Amino acid sequence: MIDELLRRTHLCAPSDLAAVIADPPRRIGARSVVLYLIDYEQQSLVPLPGSGRGDLAPLSVAGTIAGRAFSTTSVLRSSGSEGIGQRLWLPLLDGTERLGAIEMTFDAPVSERTVMVCERYAHLAAMLIATKTAYGDVFEVARRRAPMTIASELLWQLAPPLLFATDRLVIAGMLEPCYDNGGDALDYAVNAGVLHVGVFDAMGHGLAAAGVAAFALSAYRHSRRRGCGLLETYAAMDDAVGAQFPDARYVTAVFAQLDLESGRLTWISAGHPPPLVIRHGRLARTLSAPPAAPLGIPLQTPAPVVAEESLEPGDLLLLYTDGLTEARHPDGQMFTVAGVGEFIEREAAAGLVAPETLRRLRNAIVDRQAGHLNDDATAVLLEWRRGSEVDLLPQTAE
Repeated sequence: MIDELLRRTHLCAPSDLAAVIADPPRRIGARSVVLYLIDYEQQSLVPLPGSGRGDLAPLSVAGTIAGRAFSTTSVLRSSGSEGIGQRLWLPLLDGTERLGAIEMTFDAPVSERTVMVCERYAHLAAMLIATKTAYGDVFEVARRRAPMTIASELLWQLAPPLLFATDRLVIAGMLEPCYDNGGDALDYAVNAGVLHVGVFDAMGHGLAAAGVAAFALSAYRHSRRRGCGLLETYAAMDDAVGAQFPDARYVTAVFAQLDLESGRLTWISAGHPPPLVIRHGRLARTLSAPPAAPLGIPLQTPAPVVAEESLEPGDLLLLYTDGLTEARHPDGQMFTVAGVGEFIEREAAAGLVAPETLRRLRNAIVDRQAGHLNDDATAVLLEWRRGSEVDLLPQTAE
């Protein structure tokens, strides 16, 4: 079955991939196979065109078995149509990045061996979707439930996957409002046992601000890939933004490096909100450091200072833009730094992993029933040596 899928995808167009994925499982008795992709708001699972049925509607992540398979990365079973046979719901995982879910319907109950084969097949299907995304628009169009601005289009094209995990590390990101983000950006890379991570907030909103943010992110990657340290990176980015945008546009930023073996964290804050550490299930403290001038402002002082902290196993670290803490509850009160910290504490205490914590935080600040954003809200939440990376795998992959 897997050999057939790999063979047929060599010359497969993105728009044909769903139908190609749906066919080989017939060899093991699957009557139908439907692929669902998560939408940009992470609220709905959207059926992918070509999955074999045209009468399917999006499924809510909240309150559905498909949503539970997605949010918990679990393989779940339910009865088939009219109580006949069995239906498998499996997460679509590209590594640990959650792309959606896949539904497989069988005419008879399936064995544990078949469940394991289906989970491996779903993993391969997710990797193929991630690969074929670069060659067409079908997956992008399916995920969009509202029009996207040009500014957001630009920033999403530069954004890394919003979930990545290795041994000792889970890193998750959030970019909101997802269809109208016009000035925030995030980036990360794991190189030779070191995590490099940054969050950027360009002055203003809209396409002009998105252009500055995109330029700053590219300058960050350019310095990182040349092997620059934090001070050299700050100087190069500051010079680049100032030279390219001499009209007083600037970017606040925080960028950091984490040694994944020792937990040594170093960072520079360029006029940006300081990181938060959640330790032992409570908000330990704000990681304050002397702030340098925002990137692109022609000032000689204050000079950048590399701050340092030692993380402890199990720590959560949050980098964010001020739009997150300035989001308002329905009663008009801001979330505040303390409020965001308390929210993450509660979710961590409930055993939720970083991506699900941010998904629920997004729901709390963006949904019309909960509040609204006055500014872009971007966040990166990482877990170091918490052991939670195994919770991002389906039970058949452990």
